[in-house]
Amino acid sequence: MNIIEIKEKLKTADYDFLRSNVHLDENIMMLALGGSYSYGTNTPGSDLDVRGCAVRSREEILLGEDFQQVTDTYTDTTIYSFDKLVRLLSDCNPNTIEILGLRPDHYLYLSEQGRAMVENRSIFLSLRCVSAFAGYAQAQFRRLDNKSGRIASQPVQEEHILGSILRDFAHYNEMYYYHPEDAVKLYIDKAVNPELETEIFADIHLTHYPLRDYKDMIGRMAEVIRDYSRLGKRNKVAITKGKLGKHMMHCLRLYMMCLDILEKQDIITYRSDEHDLLMDIRNGKFLDSQCQPTDEFFDICEDYRKRLEYAAKNTSLPEKPDFAKIRQLILDVNSAAAGGEIC
Repeated sequence: MNIIEIKEKLKTADYDFLRSNVHLDENIMMLALGGSYSYGTNTPGSDLDVRGCAVRSREEILLGEDFQQVTDTYTDTTIYSFDKLVRLLSDCNPNTIEILGLRPDHYLYLSEQGRAMVENRSIFLSLRCVSAFAGYAQAQFRRLDNKSGRIASQPVQEEHILGSILRDFAHYNEMYYYHPEDAVKLYIDKAVNPELETEIFADIHLTHYPLRDYKDMIGRMAEVIRDYSRLGKRNKVAITKGKLGKHMMHCLRLYMMCLDILEKQDIITYRSDEHDLLMDIRNGKFLDSQCQPTDEFFDICEDYRKRLEYAAKNTSLPEKPDFAKIRQLILDVNSAAAGGEIC
């Protein structure tokens, strides 16, 4: 489908929820392409993904309520609340930060506030992209290495889980009540769990610490572990359904996007320069006769990993996003929404 056909499709009954849902309709500030269409890796059989953002109603803003997001599984559409999207963007979340780096024609609708958000996307960029993009990509690459067994053992996988947790943990004092550096120690030792060889342990020494902050901290660490488990299941499904090439392509694309953020301080979602390589990967060029990733694919991955490591050490990006400008954006958008001025 071309853009004109996609815009016409949004007018059909399948997408009536965009107009009838109490949180959407006139509150929508952005509608955009997602998935393979947005990356330029779509094929004739690719599904249409739509992503977007909507402001909260005046009542929700004044009462401190948030609908979080509206998801329609039939059309694969997700519309985030503005406030939730800002939180995810501030963490350089890969699934959402890409919405701000689309080709101009891939925005199906932009309000004045939505356009301002896209034009000021740099305020969300920071070194957090390394843990968000690279950490996620590296975790998936490790699980793709089924053939050589170079990183297949459970103890090595446990090391990668700990690495992901520690990258996220480095920001906890910014997000939660302060704790001394030596108050929480995370490390790997011989497993207590009989199904594991090694596992992650925690030595925690906190006093007079807010329970809600503690719950959220533990929850974020637990989510990393759950993500690894889900990724493992996804890889098994990808192999059985013959979609491993597509999975490999998206893993490498995460590296590419993270490099853009580090080197160019910009978000480039549509991968025109690497299109041929990504499509070759998707179409199985880097799978052997046993449907396993080839050594050549892993060599490409290693080259990107080294580039990323260098870029992370030499980037001019700040350690954290520009919270002062983000706060002003939140104030401007929510003030306009509360005053009925979204257009």
